[in-house]
Formats: sequence, C-alpha cells, structure tokens
Amino acid sequence: MGKEREMEFSGKIAIVTGASSGIGRATAIKLAHQGSSVALVGRNERALRQTVIECDSERVLAITADITKDEDLHRIISETIERFGGIDILINSAGVISTGTIETTTEAQWNEMMTINVTSVFKLMQLATPALIKHRGNVVNVSSVTGLRAFPGVLAYCVSKAAVDQLTRCSALELAAQGIRVNAVNPGVVVTNIHRRGGMDEVTYSKFLDHCKTTHPIGRVGQTEEVADLILFLASDKAGWITGATYSIDGGRALTCAR
Repeated sequence: MGKEREMEFSGKIAIVTGASSGIGRATAIKLAHQGSSVALVGRNERALRQTVIECDSERVLAITADITKDEDLHRIISETIERFGGIDILINSAGVISTGTIETTTEAQWNEMMTINVTSVFKLMQLATPALIKHRGNVVNVSSVTGLRAFPGVLAYCVSKAAVDQLTRCSALELAAQGIRVNAVNPGVVVTNIHRRGGMDEVTYSKFLDHCKTTHPIGRVGQTEEVADLILFLASDKAGWITGATYSIDGGRALTCAR
C-alpha cells in the first residue's frame, strides 16, 4: 500500500507556482515523490534550486519566472509542454499579502494584490486550458480563509482571495463539460514566509503565531505539508467527482465569530 501511495501520480504532469517556498514548495515535493513530473515555478532561483533537490527526481523542471509578466506566463506553459508533453494538473500557489484598511490601502498595494493573487491565476488557467482539455486535467487554486470570511486590516488580500474563490467556482462550471475539474483550498494561518514578506518582523510574527493559537479552535496554526496533502487529494483521481469546491483547512478558523 505504501508503494501504491508513493506512485499515485505516476505519469501525471503538474505545474506548481510559488514552488520556491511555503505551500507550493511542499506540494511540489509531494507530487514529485509520488511519481509526477513537475514544473516548479518561482521568482527566487536559488530557493527554486533547493526545491529541485528536495524533489529528488529527474522528472522536474525549474522555471524561474515572474507571474505578473505575460511573456513569463506563456513560457511556463510552453516549456512544460515541450519538456513533458502536456499538462494534467495546474496548482496556483503563488501569492502575496500586505496590510491595509479601506482608509490606508494604497493603489499600488491594491494593484499588487490583484495582479499576483487573481490576475495571474486567471491568465495561467486560461493559457493552460487547451492542454488540460486534452488530458482531462484539473486545477487547484490556493485561496485562503480570508476568501470565505472578512478580516480587518488586510482589505486587498481578502478581496483578492474572495475573487479566487469565485474564479474557481465559475470556471469549474464552464469547464466541467470538457472534463476539467477546478477546486480551491482555503487555509487558515500556516507557517510560511508570506507574512514576513508582507512586512512582519520576527518578533511580531512570533507573537502573531502565538495569538493564532487562540483564534484557531483546534489550538494551533497549520503546516505546509497538511495543506499540500489536501491539494494532492483534490488533484487526484480520488476526487474525480469534486469540482467547484472551496475547501477549508484552517483548524476551524472559518467557523468562529468575534466574541
């Protein structure tokens, strides 16, 4: 049974954005370990090389790319197809966060959130669709609990993830007849670098994680491998009758109310 589990994605071809860190990295490594050919996409070439090492597979392709650039998005698709012959799975994991309210969010912050978290996902899905149709493949988008619930102080991020959820649902309806499934995962707080890149220093981040023990009913934050396991399930044949779903994986965070 262990061997069967390890080779569950044998013969499959996956693209994973944000593969240089966090959830994308954990997902790419698990896919490679379970037999998939994987195109690893990220901006940080050095970190991407480390993911390649962790994948421990000859069937990986590192693509250093900026998903805000149309030419790079086209290159991600073309290089994957040229190397592996098609696309079975597209996992959109790249994302950014920044703080800001309706009063303080700048236009530049707003545009960055929308471009990276939504527009790049839309464009990459659109570009990958012809190849996904040929393989009757599927898409898994990495959204957030903030796509399902409102939180103060991260306005643009919340709006961007709500847009990802609706993009997931609408495209799932539109592509179902062609055999393509589209789903999303909605994590709560997971230990990654996204909050540090969003401006938190180490002291603030440590206090934030400690506070999250009280805001997530299960009493802790999540780990990247836990989210990756759900992504792999949704990308697998076991989820063949699931499409248009936005799956909470958040220790109960989406269930809570302010008290």
